[in-house]
Amino acid sequence: MKYILGIGALALALSLNAFPANAKGCIKGAVVGGVAGHLAGHHGLAGAAVGCAIGHHEANKDDKANQNAKPSYQ
Repeated sequence: MKYILGIGALALALSLNAFPANAKGCIKGAVVGGVAGHLAGHHGLAGAAVGCAIGHHEANKDDKANQNAKPSYQ
């Protein structure tokens, strides 16, 4: 159990770094989904995969909303 919590803490610490990622939202979603999947019957890998997909989708949705809100003066 300590090993799993250690890996989770490491993943969370790495996801909070301020480096740009091509897969926006994926790391954060994978960490949350992995923990939720693990707690819901030891399906951490499946939870991480689904969390990554949902996190990426939400990040793209936010980017599109911000583009529509800002007028382009080019």
